[in-house]
Amino acid sequence: MKKILFLLIAVVMAAFAVEAKSKAEIKFDAVSHDFGTIRAAGGKVTAIYKFTNTGDKPLVVVSVSNGGCGCTVPSYPKMPIEPGKTGEISITFDPRGRSGEFERVVKVRTNAGSARQKLTFSGTIIP
Repeated sequence: MKKILFLLIAVVMAAFAVEAKSKAEIKFDAVSHDFGTIRAAGGKVTAIYKFTNTGDKPLVVVSVSNGGCGCTVPSYPKMPIEPGKTGEISITFDPRGRSGEFERVVKVRTNAGSARQKLTFSGTIIP
């Protein structure tokens, strides 16, 4: 009886260990974007960050920060991304009223882990 109980406990623990290793994972094609030189009066510009769920559980993008200013507007998928599927996060930047070099960081929170992914974009604004 003890052997059967021990075997049953071992099987259950192995199943939980496999389940614990199963998770969503996000892999970006690129994590930075250089707009180059843009004009302040030229209108908004957008950077697209493509990613793949390389894990074996659905990936959920929980939030994307705006980089600390109202000049940056993120857009991201609201539905889960299935394993092996792709998605994209777009960041729209409004250069009006600004000039000179800039570099912004937005942070992406997902269910793929507690660490936030950082996406950067930069460029130079001329009046």
